Amino acid sequence: MELILSICLIASPGVCREEAVSMSVEQVSLPTQCLMGAQPVIAEWSETHPKWKVTKWRCGRPMSGRDI
Repeated sequence: MELILSICLIASPGVCREEAVSMSVEQVSLPTQCLMGAQPVIAEWSETHPKWKVTKWRCGRPMSGRDI
């Protein structure tokens, strides 16, 4: 399961992209578990990426070979 973040640069709000954050299968095997566990993951990601703002997020299945 992946947490897919829609993020925008704080200094340039028009510069946006998606970032996929993998969540371990042991922690998250069902979409409801992803939804319930997302907030701490988003908070940790935000702390380590201070120039970016998370505008939306969703849970999804991992997709190999995807460019993000």
